[in-house]
Amino acid sequence: QVSDADTMLNYINANAEQPKRVTVFTKPGCPHCTRAKKALIEAGYSYEEINLGVKGLSYSTLAAVTGQGTTPQVFIDGQRVGGADDLEAWLVSR
Repeated sequence: QVSDADTMLNYINANAEQPKRVTVFTKPGCPHCTRAKKALIEAGYSYEEINLGVKGLSYSTLAAVTGQGTTPQVFIDGQRVGGADDLEAWLVSR
């Protein structure tokens, strides 16, 4: 009996690589956020976007969660990659 997608994938192919879990903190109108999201898409990554200014999320939230006060902030598998420039460097190193 399979309970979730990760368990099913492990059952089907225990050696399969799990997809990266990517989260991007953004704000509306941010050109660096747009650049980071475009770079992720072009590299074949899906991502969850957390948009500041929506549902009470603010720069205070961003600083509390990431320790940073600028957008974008990109996290891959729980590790902070950084902003758009940092992400582009990370992608090149892969």
